[in-house]
Amino acid sequence: MKRKKLPIGIQTFRDIREGGYYYVDKTAFAHRLATTGKYYFLSRPRRFGKSLFLDTLAELFAGNEPLFRGLYCHDKWDWGKKHPVIRISFAEGRLESREQLDERIRELLDNHQRSLGIHCEHRSISGCFGELIERATQKYGQRAVVLVDEYDKPILDNLTDPDIARAMRDGLMNLYSVIKDQDAHIEFAFLTGVSKLRTASIFSGLNNLNDITVDAAYSAICGYTEADVDTVFAPELEGLDRQAIRDWYNGYNWLGDSVYNPFDLLLFFQERVFRPYWFETGTPTFLIDVLTQRGCFTPELASLRADDELLNSFDVEGMTTEALLWQTGYLTFRSQRRTGARIEYTLGYPNLEVESALNDALVKALVGAPSAAGRAISRLYDVLHAGDLSGLRTHIDSLYAAIPHDWYRNNPIAQYEGYWASVFYSHIAALGLDLIAEDVTSQGRIDLTVKLPERIYLFEFKVVELEPEGKALAQLKTKDYAAKYRAARVPIHLVGIEFSKESRRVVGFEAETGG
Repeated sequence: MKRKKLPIGIQTFRDIREGGYYYVDKTAFAHRLATTGKYYFLSRPRRFGKSLFLDTLAELFAGNEPLFRGLYCHDKWDWGKKHPVIRISFAEGRLESREQLDERIRELLDNHQRSLGIHCEHRSISGCFGELIERATQKYGQRAVVLVDEYDKPILDNLTDPDIARAMRDGLMNLYSVIKDQDAHIEFAFLTGVSKLRTASIFSGLNNLNDITVDAAYSAICGYTEADVDTVFAPELEGLDRQAIRDWYNGYNWLGDSVYNPFDLLLFFQERVFRPYWFETGTPTFLIDVLTQRGCFTPELASLRADDELLNSFDVEGMTTEALLWQTGYLTFRSQRRTGARIEYTLGYPNLEVESALNDALVKALVGAPSAAGRAISRLYDVLHAGDLSGLRTHIDSLYAAIPHDWYRNNPIAQYEGYWASVFYSHIAALGLDLIAEDVTSQGRIDLTVKLPERIYLFEFKVVELEPEGKALAQLKTKDYAAKYRAARVPIHLVGIEFSKESRRVVGFEAETGG
């Protein structure tokens, strides 16, 4: 199979189809949406192909038949119908006031008046938008299609200033409320963005949106599946470790097929080097700040439980940690179960990239000394692989000793017990090793298991007042936690660590090696 160009950063359907780029056919999803419903909402993390899918819908409804030859929907679509398409996008730039938002909306409406050959007489934003939809339908003889990209960006860009964020929300409500009022003149509407803000707070009367964010049938509407990688991108796989690609970049899931982030995969195929490409393109500072300020217990991030209410608790007035991490793509669905009238979800890291990069950022924030934390990570890797328990004790002492005293004094999160384990867990997780937090055994739970090809570490953490009590290692031995891993026939290191709340340092370190 001949290699093609990689569509890195290209969000225009026409460019991809006419430019000799790889294309993963998503028109089956577009056809299903268009023929089974009318109003849709979808949230997906940044750089996941939302804009490209929206552009595909625009070309489909505009009736640009040549672009779809050879694709799923080509022989299933009525190309004789050409709908006027109105696209609203807030992807470009940053808006920092309600005045800037209103000005941007007016610019978008003016652009559509020119492109559609329509003049609106109403001066208000809501009046002009409604008039534009109605007149487009009258002029072209087909109902209008409304597509909104990054519907929430003006709000998300200002989350650190709630007053401005609320003003942005009110301005967007004024715009989106028009869609329901123009039902008779709309053929199809699709709104997409990063977050799943409470629909009542942002879409006002538009209560007939079909939210397909968590729908097994649309889990792969954005992103690449395993089958896509093995077929469409087969020419790129030669000489690459297929399992490593899967471990690094696959795993995003909305209760259906798991997918790869397209941005990650395309850059990896270009560079042929494993790196956190997606994470490096703009992990918001406020996310790290929120997690550290709330005293997030980082070992729990690998397996969080949440219900619908928690995941939908995302608005200007407040957001749960679970909702923030899930909606921004740092956690994904692992499983679901019904408990009576509730549906409970288990969330976890989607892949190695996110687990490693997020914990690297977290440990640097938790210790308040980013450069020291960065240097310590490489030393830890050598110590663990060598099975150097004495070196491990020295390393842990130096890690906590590097935390500036002023940081302790100015950050109340250092007073909660989980802080100490969070620092150590994120420190190890930043390496991208095989970790199991709260590792379940027949006798109880191991605080942290670290699995290397040549050895296994079992860690137990205790927080004491001042002096070591020797309980951490004793618990590992008494409950025989090592029994779970003896069949691996590799050395098993039992490590008990005790932290002192009073002296803010490691006061107890005991380790034994067995098998």
